Formats: sequence, C-alpha cells, structure tokens
Amino acid sequence: MTTDHPAQPAHRKDANGNDGLARLLDHVANLPPVRAAIVHPCDALSLAAALDVRDAGLVEPVLVAPRARLEAAAEEAGLDISGLPVEDVPHSHAAAVRAAGLARDGEVEVIIKGSLHSDELMSAVVASASGLRTKRRVSHCFVIQTPHYPRPFLVTDAAVNLAPDLLQKADIVQNAIDLARVLGIALPKVAILAAVETVNPSMQATLDAAALCKMADRGQITGGVLDGPLAFDNAVSMEAAKTKGISSPVAGQADILVVPDLESGNMLAKQLIFMGQAASAGIVLGAKVPVVLTSRADPRESRMASCAIALMLAHHYRQSPP
Repeated sequence: MTTDHPAQPAHRKDANGNDGLARLLDHVANLPPVRAAIVHPCDALSLAAALDVRDAGLVEPVLVAPRARLEAAAEEAGLDISGLPVEDVPHSHAAAVRAAGLARDGEVEVIIKGSLHSDELMSAVVASASGLRTKRRVSHCFVIQTPHYPRPFLVTDAAVNLAPDLLQKADIVQNAIDLARVLGIALPKVAILAAVETVNPSMQATLDAAALCKMADRGQITGGVLDGPLAFDNAVSMEAAKTKGISSPVAGQADILVVPDLESGNMLAKQLIFMGQAASAGIVLGAKVPVVLTSRADPRESRMASCAIALMLAHHYRQSPP
C-alpha cells in the first residue's frame, strides 16, 4: 500500500451533472495546509489516510499515539512515516486528551479520528478541561451528494447527539447553517424533518420543528430560511410538496435536512450512501477546531472531502473564531 500520488475523489455527480466533491478539492487547492492531530492512527488504514491527506496538501499531520504501535503498524503495512512528527502517548485515551490539548494550545487547527472509537475522542473534545468547548452544542454534519438531487446538501445530526432537545436542536441548526455558508451557500434552506408535515401534539418532532421556525423568526437562529415540520419527500421533491399543497420557500429544495434524532439521521445518511449512490463527507462543529470523525467503512473520497472541509473551516476560524 502506497500513497505516492495526490489523491483525487471518485467522480460522482449530482442530478445536474456537477461533481461537487471534486469542486470542493479544487476550491481548497490554493489554501495552505494546516497542522492536524491524527488521533491514535494505529492501523494501516488510518496511517495511509494520514499520508494521503498530507500528499494532497490538505493537512500537515501530527501523529498522536504510542510510538511503538505506530511504528509496528507502519512496518506491517509498508508505509513510511519517518517524516511525520509523533506525540508519544501510552494509549488511545491519552491520545485523545493530548490531541485536545494541542488544539487548545493552538499547535494544531484540526483533529482527525484514527483507529479509536468516536465516543472516546469526542469525550476528550467536549470535556470541560479540554478548553475546546464554545457556547454552542457540538454536532455533526454530513455533506452529501447524490445523482438523485440537483446539488450537495447537509444532513444533521446523525453522529453525535442521541436525542437532542429543542435548545440543542437550535444549536444543531445554527451549526449547519454556519457550515453551509462557509461552503458557499449564501442563504441555506433548512428543512426540519418529521414523519409528517403538520404539527401533531403527539409527535414531539413536529412541535420542535414548529418552535425552531418561530425561533428563526425571532432572530434566535440566523443566516438561513427554515421550514418544518416537513416529511422527507416534501423536503426534497417539489412534486411531492405540490401534491400535498405545501407552499414553502424550502420544500423541494432544501440545502439542510435536520433530523429528529441520531437514529433516524444515521439511517437516512447511510441509506443515501449505500443505496442512493451518494458520496459523503463529515465534520463535527461547535468546538473551537473542526473534528473529522472518519469511519473504517468510509471510502477514500469521503476522507479526502472531509479533510478539505476541515481545511476550509480552519481557515475560516482564523478570521471568525467559533
């Protein structure tokens, strides 16, 4: 296994024939790489990915892991990590804590998950002692492109918050709007999803959706256009919205899909990826630095796109700290 050439994503296009993920890499081509803590990359996949994003000019990796395990994994995979700085720590938990400390002290501007569990990494990031917390709830966004929709869109939160309450959902929505604007969507259209498109007192998701829209009306959520509750079909299909008699600036053309809880969001995102021919990237927002939560099942293009988004955010945070 080698990474001796700049990585490029697979060419998957949206319904208008645009390759948004390839355009993303083109967009960041002129941005200088930032230092990134690769947390516990103690397997061949994580180490290869670190070399991949380095060779693509996205980040300057700092490997945070037990040195002996790193060197053994690199030797077994035939990878040369001799040029990479290493923060030697005793185990994965210490790696997560050390990476958070490096970010707090400004020594790295991005944190990237290696071969440890997401919960272990995020526990260190959100700990009060980490110094990385902001006034905002931490949340995750998938950036998804599918040939069945005319442009890339966001799904949130499908990876961090299990069952968010109303105020937590407000932060999740604001995080997603802020990311969409960094990605170049000037006024993102936000669909608050539920099983139905009408308010039902027996369905908490519909009550939360209505409240979030009123919060946006009152300036408690800014920078986007919200509508909800919307069922998934009404959010992404103009025809479905017209059939239901829904008149909305969001219905059928959503840029952001806000799900009721992690379970529904995770299933939606993975259905799009594994059965909808979707390409994806993912990023954690709400901390002082962007966090990339890669999965062992993620293809190379997803890892590259996620790091490209992290690079954009890191440069944005220099001017507008979260």
